[in-house]
Amino acid sequence: MNPYAKLTFSLSLMLGTAITISSNHWVAAWTGLEINTLAIIPLISKSHHPRAIEAAIKYFLVQAAASTLLLFSSMINAWHTGQWDITQLNHPTSSLLLTAAIAMKLGLVPFHFWFPEVLQGSPLITALLLSTVMKFPPITILFLTSHSLNPTLLATMAIASAALGGWMGLNQTQIRKVLAFSSISHLGWMSIVLIYNPKLTLATFYIYCTMTGAIFLTLNTTKSFKLSTMMTSWTKTPVLNTTLMMTLLSLAGLPPLTGFLPKWLIIQELSKQEMTVPATIIAILSLLSLFFYLRLAYYSTITLPPNPTNLMKQWHTNKPASTLIATLSSMSTLLLPLSPMILALI
Repeated sequence: MNPYAKLTFSLSLMLGTAITISSNHWVAAWTGLEINTLAIIPLISKSHHPRAIEAAIKYFLVQAAASTLLLFSSMINAWHTGQWDITQLNHPTSSLLLTAAIAMKLGLVPFHFWFPEVLQGSPLITALLLSTVMKFPPITILFLTSHSLNPTLLATMAIASAALGGWMGLNQTQIRKVLAFSSISHLGWMSIVLIYNPKLTLATFYIYCTMTGAIFLTLNTTKSFKLSTMMTSWTKTPVLNTTLMMTLLSLAGLPPLTGFLPKWLIIQELSKQEMTVPATIIAILSLLSLFFYLRLAYYSTITLPPNPTNLMKQWHTNKPASTLIATLSSMSTLLLPLSPMILALI
């Protein structure tokens, strides 16, 4: 892709995100979301592969439908209340339509079908943007309207997302699809606590972005797209693959690592709100996703493939290590001791 075109699309992405997260008016927020959608589509389809074109078309259709629904929701609210302010979402029908629109944009169950397919058809860096940057504006809108949303609907969608994300990820061999279902599962954790502690949802999203960023950048460095290539890449960058294993375990939420912190705080908050049953259900459902995280971690540091493979082991390279990968990986594994400070900020 032309560097000038890439710069234009990247600046448009930043502009669209900035407009949405800083706006107070529904039309301004909708405009930012549309700029975001139009900026990411060329990045999805830049490889000109049929799968990439298919992913771009699916993404465009779903996001256009979600944006239309969001605008329709805000118009109904403005019609009944005379307010275009995002925080004044008082009409119940508007609230339900907005929840459906944002769930469609994020890929929450039952509007999740597009997300794994789009991620599978995108390059790794674009898949990283879809999993992190593109989810920030919709989550900001949920944060601003959290006091008006239906808690039962959100809890149901959250538990369904955690269940489906864990269940569907078990049988995948393509790493991007595994990370897509991982994203759906994490969105369930973010959604279930949104009404009771919106700041905790944002903190969980930031930590998730840090861990996912480290994983996608590492996979991009080793050029690993599926499990069979992942288990032969240990000879190429052994230290980086070991770091990847730690980051994957952190994403799974194992206790000594950073990823345990948001799950611990969410379960604590749900217990305070006397939601013991949903907290227990979502904690048990996280065991499903733990299985495929452990499988990925095992494959990332394996020295001999468990099954015969036609893929040759990759040559060891002395490429300089990326500072960004090192920083994100360190943050993904070592932030748990800072939990008292994070708790004070929340």
